[in-house]
Amino acid sequence: MGYEKKIIIVGAGGHAQSCIDVIESTGIYTIYGLVGSPQENNLNRHGYKIIGNDEDLAAIVKVVPNALISVGQIKNSIRRESLYRLAIAVGFNLPIVQSKHAYVSDKSIIGKGTILMHGVIVNANATIAENCIINSRALIEHGVQISKNTHVSTGVIINGDARIGKGTFIGSGSIIKEGVVIGENCIIPMGAKVKHNVPDNSTYQGK
Repeated sequence: MGYEKKIIIVGAGGHAQSCIDVIESTGIYTIYGLVGSPQENNLNRHGYKIIGNDEDLAAIVKVVPNALISVGQIKNSIRRESLYRLAIAVGFNLPIVQSKHAYVSDKSIIGKGTILMHGVIVNANATIAENCIINSRALIEHGVQISKNTHVSTGVIINGDARIGKGTFIGSGSIIKEGVVIGENCIIPMGAKVKHNVPDNSTYQGK
């Protein structure tokens, strides 16, 4: 098991289990284990052991060079952001993890630490910044810009040239109209149809 191919999953909740499946599908990385809460030590997820908590990352990086933040978000991205910063600070590489069942145009730009899950489509000239979750069957159309620490849930459609601010959560099945601007730290509920701009720090109330 080559050192350069090992990866640690930071977070051991429900989203981590989906991340395991995506990492396995790539055939690129070997999962070394997971980092969870102290109460979860020595438990396992799909056969991979939870080997420590946040405080152990500085020691783990000496034997595992890569990390993926597998903490999802709904109310805010604070926990996800703080773990990402910590992982970088102690020296981890945060690779892009792309399911072999995702399509990503070579004319798009993807930031480090972002995961593109099964069935995702990212079309030409889209930009997805660092530490984002693009969940299963999401469609990111041409020219879309997604800022860092954003969670795009299952089955979301973001139409052409829309812009999504950092730290925003977009619920499953939502549809974002072309050219719409969604601000920072927003919450778009499941199934929303967003036809107008959404200001920073807002929960979308439309239908």
